[in-house]
Amino acid sequence: MNRLDVIKALMRQKKLRNYLEIGVENGHIFFRIKSAFKIAVDPKFIFDITRRFGKVIINPYNINNQYFEKTSDEFFERDAQQAFSARKIQLALIDGMHEYRFALRDVENTLRYMEDDGVIIMHDCNPQTVGAAGRFEDWETGEWNGDVWRTIIHLRSQRPDLNVFVLDCDQGLGIVTRQKPESVLDFTPSQIDALTYDELVLNRKKWLNLKPEAYFYDHFGLSK
Repeated sequence: MNRLDVIKALMRQKKLRNYLEIGVENGHIFFRIKSAFKIAVDPKFIFDITRRFGKVIINPYNINNQYFEKTSDEFFERDAQQAFSARKIQLALIDGMHEYRFALRDVENTLRYMEDDGVIIMHDCNPQTVGAAGRFEDWETGEWNGDVWRTIIHLRSQRPDLNVFVLDCDQGLGIVTRQKPESVLDFTPSQIDALTYDELVLNRKKWLNLKPEAYFYDHFGLSK
C-alpha cells in the first residue's frame, strides 16, 4: 500500500474530495487524483504547460487544478485565505521539505483550512537508516526522509486535539485527524530536537504509534 492507494480509498469510500498537495514535483501523485478542486504547491514544478494540458486530456478533473509555484510558507501567508474561501480542505498530502519544523508548519497551516472531518497524510515518517533520517545539511547519498519523524512526535506530544499514527508502508505514512488521540507522548519541542536516530530505533513503535497497513482500513471503516 502506498500514499496513492490511501488517497484513492479515502476518496472512493469516505467521499473526501477537496484536495491539497504540498511537494508536488513532477505530479506523479497529484495528476492521478480525481477531484474537481485540487491545489498544487511546490517551489519548483518539474512539468510544463504541455504536460498539464496532456493530463487534462487523460483526466478531465485536472482542468480546474490550481498551481502555486512557491514555498508552502509563502502560499499559506499570501494565497491560502483566498484559495480556501469557498471550500475547505478535505484531504491533504504533505510531502514538502522533509524537516521537522517545515513539516510541522505545513500540518498546522493545513489544519487552519481543513474541514473537521478532514484527513492529512504525511509522507516519509518512518526512516529506516540513520542517513535517511537526518536533516538536509547532513544528508549525503541515498534515500532521504529527513526528520519528519520528529513532527509526528511533536504532534503526539503537543496536540491533544489530534489523533496521529503512522502506517508502516511507503516509507511511513503519517495520518492526522481531528479525533481523540489513542495515546499521547510528553516531549517538549527542545527534547524532540535533541532526540537521536538510535533512540527512535529503540522506541519506533511507541513514538510513531506505528500501525500495520490493515489498521488503515479498520480505523476508517473501509473495505479493501
